Amino acid sequence: MSKTDDMIERALSAEDRELLARHAEPGYFTQAFGLFRGAQGGVVWLTYLTSLAAFAGFAYAFWRTWTADDLLVAVKFATLAIVLFQYTAIAKSFLGARMESNRGLRELKRVELQVAMLRDAVRKDGQAAAE
Repeated sequence: MSKTDDMIERALSAEDRELLARHAEPGYFTQAFGLFRGAQGGVVWLTYLTSLAAFAGFAYAFWRTWTADDLLVAVKFATLAIVLFQYTAIAKSFLGARMESNRGLRELKRVELQVAMLRDAVRKDGQAAAE
């Protein structure tokens, strides 16, 4: 933890700590499987399934490259293997970037929650002072 994190932790009340603990960052697998839900879940499913198909195609093309008797056939399958592997890598990068953007949005929502709690506390203090 950094010095700033320590200062924030000391400033939080017990209620704030409990609320933030309840909304803590989920584990890796929870985040990964969470990609398949929501408004963009269909896009993620499509990307994941085409990535699996591309990897299977890569494995086949790679195997055919090594078992080819003709040099031209080997070059064609090697080129196909490279293209399919690149697609797989790009698709996985897309999914990773999506997961990171979800983490950023989750942190933003936590900050919004803290601001809303602070606003409610200020309103309650203002109403208590007016009475």
